[in-house]
Amino acid sequence: MNLKKYFIRALHRLQKGPGYTYKELLVWYCDNTNTHGPKRIIKEGPKKKLIWFFLTLLFASLVFWQWGILINTYLSYNVTSSLSIGFKTMKFPAVTVCNANPFKYSQVKHLLKELDRLIEAALERILQPTPGNSSENSPPLDLGLWHQIPLVLIDEHDKDNPIILDIFESNHTAGDNQTAAGNETAAGNETAAGNETTCSHHGSNNCTYRNFTSAAQAVTEWYILQSTSILSKVPLQERIRMGYQAEDMILACLYGAEPCNYKNFTQIYHPDHGNCYIFNWGMDEEALNSSNPGAEFGLKLILDISQQDYIPYLSSAAGARLMLHQQKSFPFLKDQGIYAMAGTETSIGVLVDELERMGYPYSDCTVNGSDVPVKNLYSQYNTSYSIQACLRSCFQNHMIEICGCGHYMFPLPEGVNYCNNEDYPGWAYCYSSLRSSIRHRQICIDSCKETCNDTQYKMTISMADWPSEASEDWIFHILSYERDMSTNVTLDRNGIIKLNIYFQEYNYRTISESAATTIVWLLSSLGGQFGFWMGGSVLCLIEFGEIIIDSLWITVINVISWCKGLKQKRVQARYPDAPPTVSELVEAHTNLGFQHEDMGALPRDEALPPEPGTPPPNYDSLRVQPLDDLGPDSDAE
Repeated sequence: MNLKKYFIRALHRLQKGPGYTYKELLVWYCDNTNTHGPKRIIKEGPKKKLIWFFLTLLFASLVFWQWGILINTYLSYNVTSSLSIGFKTMKFPAVTVCNANPFKYSQVKHLLKELDRLIEAALERILQPTPGNSSENSPPLDLGLWHQIPLVLIDEHDKDNPIILDIFESNHTAGDNQTAAGNETAAGNETAAGNETTCSHHGSNNCTYRNFTSAAQAVTEWYILQSTSILSKVPLQERIRMGYQAEDMILACLYGAEPCNYKNFTQIYHPDHGNCYIFNWGMDEEALNSSNPGAEFGLKLILDISQQDYIPYLSSAAGARLMLHQQKSFPFLKDQGIYAMAGTETSIGVLVDELERMGYPYSDCTVNGSDVPVKNLYSQYNTSYSIQACLRSCFQNHMIEICGCGHYMFPLPEGVNYCNNEDYPGWAYCYSSLRSSIRHRQICIDSCKETCNDTQYKMTISMADWPSEASEDWIFHILSYERDMSTNVTLDRNGIIKLNIYFQEYNYRTISESAATTIVWLLSSLGGQFGFWMGGSVLCLIEFGEIIIDSLWITVINVISWCKGLKQKRVQARYPDAPPTVSELVEAHTNLGFQHEDMGALPRDEALPPEPGTPPPNYDSLRVQPLDDLGPDSDAE
């Protein structure tokens, strides 16, 4: 009922009209508002009125300008970073250790036999370019691998006409089909140090070149690319068998005062480093806590890397590759790992930094990667999201989409095979083009997001020779006996590494983000500017809103009145004569009834229609006599 009364009152107000004009409303507002300035406009004389009008308009413009700056600052969602230092019992990080060499050479030699012969012949021709100095009694080489990705040398004695020297083929000038971009000459050599060529297929001119300043770099990169093609066809379990086993690599383990062994490590296969072993990964058991800082309460390891069984052309560095990371995260050792040198004791003091980023709209970070459009291929390891996993998954997805196969260094989705020279002859050219494509790289960067919460481990590394010359004899005897049950020494300084990993101190730093501007800051800043320039407050804004509503109400009423007037004008234009009165209409209806009764010789439904050509009756001749013209006798009747 109350709602009905409200609408009835609104209808009456519409019918009644506004009752005041825009000018009257504006004068009322200036006279009653609490804002400084408008009152002076209507109360002062003509000259001061003009001055106060100008000042009010100027300061109102300044207020709106300042408001625009403040609102734009708030909508930029800036953040401030704060650093806090805390003290608590912390979880010991997950420790991943790998061998710098992914496979034992004795296990993969039969797979790399032809490749090794080819690279040895290439090195012989690089070092002895004269054909007569090369060995002539060696068996013929399988040049199938060479034709896919050849190595070339560039003679730049004549800068205008450099000569491309294919190691196993005839020479070409730079004007021929094969040309090298950005030729670089090694210092002191007559030819460029090395150039790696990849073509879409053998004999094609559609090739790309990678230039190197040293032949050592070129040979290593070429060998890695060729071995990738060979090893990609080997089943995963066979590759794990050909790598370094935990019981052979981890000789001793001690965490705090508790002994441990290789069974306390989780094995994963890493394409770059073969078999890797993770301590305190937290997949099957709770993560270990560190009770105190210092080397005595950390992790102590003794590793054997078996350097004598390294692949000569695949791994030019010797040592252990290790990385500290969070639990349940995948270790990307190529990006974040460090080397531990053989024959040394490496001590690693750890400091913890915790990063806390604000999410949308302050930053484009993700909590768990669910809002990232890239399919995480590393989820098969049940690991958490990281931007490294996203970037590699994005590259692998592009590789599969463009090249039709996946790269050996990254995980594969179901139903896709790894690239190799036999099944995908042009994969190396496709891979090189994709890796150098800035557009695809930018797509992956734009698609992937940083994690909102992250833990980083800052390391302080120190090294010393281990074991010392005085103690190496008995230490190697004991370690050899414990591993091989042999009284003979089977270990040496070139394969032994000792690691000490511990918290340097229990203080941890938390770097957290907070909003630089909040809604409270915005409202206080807006009110401060309004009060400073105009002397106003929130109530003044309500008054201003009230006058706007009243102005809109006057406008609505005027529009309705204008529509009504327009409708009446249209009716008057259609009917120029005055409309008949009610008495005239009643009299006309009565007379028409009498005429129908006089025609009652036939029933209404049997009355004959008028003959064709007969004009219709003239009803205009029927005049209704006004009641005022009737005499007094009519009343008597």
